[in-house]
Amino acid sequence: MINLTITEALQKLQSGEISATELTRAHLERIEKYNPVLNSFITVTPERALADAAVADKRIKDGTARILEGIPIAMKDLFATRGIRTTAASHILENFIPEYESTISQNFIDAGTVLLGKSNLDEFAMGTFSKTSYFGAPISPWQLERKLNAGGSSGGTTSAVAAGLAMGGTGTDTGGSIRFPCSITGLVGVKPTYGLCSRWGCVAFASSLDTPGPIARTVDDAALLLSVMAGHDSKDSTSANVKTDISVPLKPILGDGKKLRIGIIKEFADVQISTDMKNLFEKRVADLKSLGAEIVEVSIPNILDALAAYYVIAPAEAASNLARYDGVRYGLRVEGKDIYDTFKKTRAAGFGDEVKRRMIIGAAVLSSSSYEVYFMQAARVRRMIADSFNRAFEQCDLIVCPSGANTAMPLDSDLTPLEYYALDLFTVAMNLAGVPAVSVPCGLATNNLPLGMQVVGRKFDDVRVLQLAKHIEQFANINNRPTTVMGE
Repeated sequence: MINLTITEALQKLQSGEISATELTRAHLERIEKYNPVLNSFITVTPERALADAAVADKRIKDGTARILEGIPIAMKDLFATRGIRTTAASHILENFIPEYESTISQNFIDAGTVLLGKSNLDEFAMGTFSKTSYFGAPISPWQLERKLNAGGSSGGTTSAVAAGLAMGGTGTDTGGSIRFPCSITGLVGVKPTYGLCSRWGCVAFASSLDTPGPIARTVDDAALLLSVMAGHDSKDSTSANVKTDISVPLKPILGDGKKLRIGIIKEFADVQISTDMKNLFEKRVADLKSLGAEIVEVSIPNILDALAAYYVIAPAEAASNLARYDGVRYGLRVEGKDIYDTFKKTRAAGFGDEVKRRMIIGAAVLSSSSYEVYFMQAARVRRMIADSFNRAFEQCDLIVCPSGANTAMPLDSDLTPLEYYALDLFTVAMNLAGVPAVSVPCGLATNNLPLGMQVVGRKFDDVRVLQLAKHIEQFANINNRPTTVMGE
């Protein structure tokens, strides 16, 4: 059962070949076996999972099954879950138990999923390898003995899904935090159009960039999860009132005479990437061309400035959002000699180094002496990048580019903060522009580790992005079944 995709499992559940309880127990047993090694989950919820599964079995038997009835999933520990610890992987929220349910997690409850637990991440989603988690970093199940990183910030979910500890899960993507970890763990990760999925009840990092999205082993599975996550939410002021019709299996967008113009970003041509990434990317582009796609070069003139703009805007918004953690209303409290001393001691003890670093940067760029020089200049670059994407889409229908430069690195790789930030080069521009992007496996490198490439589309063109990603998935045809990944 561990190797089943979500679509396969749904068919077997409906036919009665397997039960939701059996499926859930299989995943709970795998969590018990491998989570101590992988550290994919911060909190495991076996009682809740088995209760959800029992409800699912009853509804399947009664003929009232919902779209994802009985499917066990992992919920990134940024989404508030009523009565279940929600930590954001931070000491300051280590024992926080919400009295409310996030819109996204409620959507999955309403769809009939089984909650296995809350998956690990970088603290407040700030990081690239999930190493900033207060609970320790998750690791990739690929070549387990090497202790490779599972990416970040959604590394707990990618570790869990790749290893078969969950059938799918949620992530958030602020600058690549779904797409990058999916790229290096052989999974499909979707950063939807900004506003397509509600942020209500999701712990905020950078509010104008944070984008909830699904993580799965196949494009069809990711599309199914996205269909549940997407939708207007009156509780979220940034939620878009746009209907997206996502039906699975996704229909081919190429072949049988269908014409499509696919753009290659000119400015990425001189960016250094591994030989494996270069070769696999060129192979997949050639494959798309063989189906009748027209390949065109497009220009996003300021895309290489996106990284600098992102690391001004995101820390500024983080500094503002994290000001609420003061030890007074909820979370950790360290008593001081007065209220101001309590603030200082609580925040000093509660936040990790990376979160402190970004808050300091954010406070600096928002200061009266730096606001115009740094923050407003970054905002102008952001606008220029968004306009450049709009102009590029006048010349093409979709864009493809790498998701990252190389395969997964060992978790103990000694990189400077700037070197970590540079790993986001291929992903941050899509967050700044608010456009949809999907990372899909494009093949295995010579070291037998997966690599991913992105499909990028116009705002709210999420379905066509997924359709092209499915073509790439079929050409790459990597074996990402959990037992294969784990060498079992």
